[in-house]
Amino acid sequence: MKWLNHTLIAGALCAVVSPPHVAVCVAGATAPDWMEYVAKICGRKIKHRGPTHVLTHWLIAAIAFTFIWDYHGIFMAFAWGGVSHILTDAMTVSGVPFSPYSDRRFHLFGGRFRTGDPIEYAISAAVIVICIGVSHLIGSSSFSPFFFDWAGYYDRGLIDGSEWKANRFKFI
Repeated sequence: MKWLNHTLIAGALCAVVSPPHVAVCVAGATAPDWMEYVAKICGRKIKHRGPTHVLTHWLIAAIAFTFIWDYHGIFMAFAWGGVSHILTDAMTVSGVPFSPYSDRRFHLFGGRFRTGDPIEYAISAAVIVICIGVSHLIGSSSFSPFFFDWAGYYDRGLIDGSEWKANRFKFI
């Protein structure tokens, strides 16, 4: 998958679960790819979708940071972003390595599309729409950077009547 879709999917999922961690989760969602560049800069030759894309490593890190130890949820969000990257890359034809000790590749849903295909963008759009729907169903009002609750701001006394009237029909 392209970085755009990795960031959109991870950001949408994280915004439903833990909105303050969206930026860290997005950094984790691109980490398997940029870790390859860092390794190359340091002189270590790594092929794409190699050691940085191992499913078991990212899952172990995510579970460990979720249940054992973490600092304000930062490492947990980063690791789950990495898991989302691995799972979305597993939908492609080339898949991802399941374990560093095996040549077998992990494919999700049969690995039916190539990176950059239109279905990739359709999957991202579907995940975003589902996340918005879930967010509205659970009544999440904690973090919504593009949709402002002008009436709520007015009721809480954060804005005055003229500002509410000027912005009440602005959704973005």
